[in-house]
Amino acid sequence: MPHLESMQNLTNSKVLKSFWVWLVLLSLLASDQIIKLYIKSHYPLGEVGRLSNWCIIHFTENPGMAFGFTFGAEYGKIALTLFRVAASVWGIVYLRSIVKKKYPGGYIVSVVCILAGAMGNIFDSLFYGIWFDRGTVWNSDFNTYMGYEGTAQWGQGYAPWLQGCVVDMFYFPLIEGTFPAWLPYWGGESFEFFRPVFNLADACITSGVIWLLLFNKRYQKIIASTRAADSSESSVNPLSDQPE
Repeated sequence: MPHLESMQNLTNSKVLKSFWVWLVLLSLLASDQIIKLYIKSHYPLGEVGRLSNWCIIHFTENPGMAFGFTFGAEYGKIALTLFRVAASVWGIVYLRSIVKKKYPGGYIVSVVCILAGAMGNIFDSLFYGIWFDRGTVWNSDFNTYMGYEGTAQWGQGYAPWLQGCVVDMFYFPLIEGTFPAWLPYWGGESFEFFRPVFNLADACITSGVIWLLLFNKRYQKIIASTRAADSSESSVNPLSDQPE
């Protein structure tokens, strides 16, 4: 039957699209982890190498949020990890939903990038503390996080579950200089852009968020138009969504 054949083609198309979405997600997650595991297990903390004066591989560990922001010591770290896990679970459910509802491809790719980045950093927090024998840990005597010497090896963990540190390595000091002396507060002080050290997961999150901010209005118009068309089609043929 022609109608049955068209339904089968539509189903196959949805399955294929869904397959590629999850493949891209897993590819980004795997790439992020391969880079981190190699850096963590082969180099001590500090500069690894320079591709140029503005492109540096600098291994550091981040116990907090993206680009090195921290809060709340050990308990803050646990809370942040649990929040990331909850957000990622919600993200997976949301991604399945927007794929099924045929949202615009650019919107879906943005969500994939954000979700892959979040999951990549979660992986570090969950497992690196129990996989490696040394890492950046909270020192209550100095009330700060302390690094370590040497190269981390697989073995007895350096931190409990949920308290592993995120591995960062990309450092792009694109512009360096000194603020003019007449400038209030910062006059005469040196400045650097871009100072934070980050990883592939951070780059994925940032790219996805920026893309959504730039094109979200356009995507929302497309989504609204698609919903209106689907609603109109359902009212004309209420049995169209039922299997034969």
